[in-house]
Amino acid sequence: MNTIDPGPIWPVECHPSGERWTLVLQRDLAHPPAKVWAALTEPGRLAQWAPFLADRDLGRTGAATLTMIDGEHTEDLSATVQRAEPPHLLVYTWGEDLLRWELAGTATGTRLTLRHTMADRTWVPKVAAGWQLCLVVAGRLLDGDPVAPIRGSEAKNHGWAELDAAYSRELGIPDAETP
Repeated sequence: MNTIDPGPIWPVECHPSGERWTLVLQRDLAHPPAKVWAALTEPGRLAQWAPFLADRDLGRTGAATLTMIDGEHTEDLSATVQRAEPPHLLVYTWGEDLLRWELAGTATGTRLTLRHTMADRTWVPKVAAGWQLCLVVAGRLLDGDPVAPIRGSEAKNHGWAELDAAYSRELGIPDAETP
């Protein structure tokens, strides 16, 4: 089995958002915003890196279904694209969570900022670890060197536990029981 080296943790923050918590992750990608936008919105591209499959292009507002995948188990979660401003801003619900993807052009490509708002603060490091693995796969896809997506419990084979622990330390959030 080929494993992905996720590297060290990325710049991360956690902020209160009313009764909820927002994880903020940033990653610089050596690709223009339009190319990154396509990876975030087009179902065929999402299927190659995201933790879910999308039933439609997420580049326009409205209802959608995002299907979580964990081995043979799948779970459909309702989603609503609230804002789609190509190629700079994508905001959608994912079950009870809210994801805000901001793409800013840089001299070398795109600064991607993900703001993922969730109910349980103890999940923030776990979610950060999962998104880092997914976005490493997305980066490889964008670079023209695709690898298989990492979804669900398979993430444990690619350093997820170590990333979770490192993000827990970085954010000062005690490591909760692993699901």
